[in-house]
Amino acid sequence: MTVAEILRSRKSTGFSIEVLPPVKGGSIGKIYANIDSLHQYNPLFINITTHHSEPVYVPDASGLLRKQFVRKRPGTVAVAAALQHRYNIPTVPHIICTGFTRSETEYVLIDLNFLGIHDLFVLRGDIDKECLVPAEECHRHATELIAQINDINNGRFLDGTLNEPLDARFSFGVAGYPEKHEEAPNIDTDIMYLKQKVDAGAEYVITQLFFDNQKYYSFVDKCRAAGINVPIIPGLKPMSKKRQLNVLPKTFNCELPQDLVDAMNKCADDKAAKQVGIEWLTMQCNDLKAHGVPDLHFYTFMATDSVCEVLKRVF
Repeated sequence: MTVAEILRSRKSTGFSIEVLPPVKGGSIGKIYANIDSLHQYNPLFINITTHHSEPVYVPDASGLLRKQFVRKRPGTVAVAAALQHRYNIPTVPHIICTGFTRSETEYVLIDLNFLGIHDLFVLRGDIDKECLVPAEECHRHATELIAQINDINNGRFLDGTLNEPLDARFSFGVAGYPEKHEEAPNIDTDIMYLKQKVDAGAEYVITQLFFDNQKYYSFVDKCRAAGINVPIIPGLKPMSKKRQLNVLPKTFNCELPQDLVDAMNKCADDKAAKQVGIEWLTMQCNDLKAHGVPDLHFYTFMATDSVCEVLKRVF
């Protein structure tokens, strides 16, 4: 079953997780260890992020710094295949516009089809002015990337080759932003673009992380009013360090509730802050479950222990 089919068949709230590929040269063993601790609670699916090349400066023999482009976390497709084989649950690689040519994307989709991976999560990706791939060779927006996926589903390729439609079509979700995307002029415009992606074939939405459930409920209401009727999955992350009070709002364009800020500020150290993060996320999850959300999606980066504790309490 695809993720969309699983979500449509659910009668109760489940959960899913998102992981990072290992740093270049790293072992997949750490990912296995993290997922093993969560697997006992039966995740519905696993998302794997994708990272494009980025510039780094390396000294040459003369001591001068030379710019090189490096993918620090390659291996999304291989990680997706390895996890699906190991855990026998759907794995969902992120497919992004930024940093990948249309041809590279086509070959990735062909490989995924051969591997039997037909769930995708489609994103524009962060804009990087120093990206190795010229902007004109990339898709500019997620809607353009969706059009390419739909073409491949229907047997159409970039060189004009026409084949039979895929036996197992790619199914995909897209991102939503309860507090609007940082580049959007307002939430209504952001939802208008989200509807375009859903109208083009996206079967579910996973939101950016948030810490105030009312932001999510308001976002869902606005989406429904705009005619977006696919499942909208809340994206969640526990706070685990005091410094995240300043980092998370800037990184994810989210607002922190004053009660959470006050509780974190009272913490003497990160051990206490981690406990506050667990308590807050548990409260969020119980409230979201009570409202009948189809799935709770956890961004587990550097927080697997906290997520595991929350799952123990909520499920």
